[in-house]
Amino acid sequence: MPNTLPVNDNATVTSYIIERARHNAVVNVFPIGAITKNSAGEQLAAIGSMKNAGIVAISDDGQPVMNARVMRRAMQMAKSFNLPIIDHCEDLNLSAGGDMHESVQSTRLGLRGIPSSSEDVMVGRDILLAESTGARFHVAHISSRHSVKMVAFAKRQGLPVTCEATPHHFALSDANITAYDSSYKMKPPLRSACDIAAVIEGIVSGTVDAIASDHAPHPGSEKMQEFEKCPFGIIGLETSLALSIEKLYHTGKISLNRLVALFTTGPARILGLDRGTLAEGGCGDVTIFDPESKWTYDVNRSYSKSKNSPFHGWHFRGGPVATIVAGEVVWRRETENSTS
Repeated sequence: MPNTLPVNDNATVTSYIIERARHNAVVNVFPIGAITKNSAGEQLAAIGSMKNAGIVAISDDGQPVMNARVMRRAMQMAKSFNLPIIDHCEDLNLSAGGDMHESVQSTRLGLRGIPSSSEDVMVGRDILLAESTGARFHVAHISSRHSVKMVAFAKRQGLPVTCEATPHHFALSDANITAYDSSYKMKPPLRSACDIAAVIEGIVSGTVDAIASDHAPHPGSEKMQEFEKCPFGIIGLETSLALSIEKLYHTGKISLNRLVALFTTGPARILGLDRGTLAEGGCGDVTIFDPESKWTYDVNRSYSKSKNSPFHGWHFRGGPVATIVAGEVVWRRETENSTS
């Protein structure tokens, strides 16, 4: 995502990311360019030159494009360059000052609420703009039951609209926030049980196209503050697969093939990448996992520089065993300092 310093809003930054990844990264890195300059939501970024430099989509990451006129122009540009446009759907006027989902629980805790309508109105707006422009529109980290219904409706109309869900939005609800633990503060916020059920139903029905971690590390010095003051976001890369196996596969809601598709061919199709399969002659990127292995997540042994996870101490049934990139084993649970 373009939440970099500097923001990935021009071809120079895009090329730098790709070059650095080629020489230093263990995994594949596919940069997403900013929609607007400095992700400020005012002027369009250099979308064409970034496409030539190697971006696979455009997004302002956690910053919604509030100006509908700017978003419409961005979709027109994305359409002309055959790029998907990914939006963090949030009306900042409706969510202003909020810390968690607006509910009885937020009232009980005395925390300012973020209504689900702040997501819904932006999802609705962007679907309408996608219809008028023909752009491929992707809803990042969908969390509201009404948003899921709108995406399902758009798909039935044949619109090029897709969405993703995060494991924490189908594994946790606002009821889990009981001790003002900043590890539970994220955007979109943890929603109600009804919203969780709708997201899971969207996964089961095919409305949801992919599962994404929405991995958002923060230094402990930032996260270890009062709930109202700390930044939004949690880490999720190391627990995404395990949570999905636990909450979706072992509960009988989806098949193992469907779960694998949500992590592989689903996101590859959204981004237009020729990846995510085991076809002969493919790129040789494979995650080997055991759906029955039992392990405990210890955030203190995490590979992340950040420790802001609400899943510390969770006991999982199922998880990754090894990671292969371009045919080479780059991680193996048995030999590495894993979190099990």
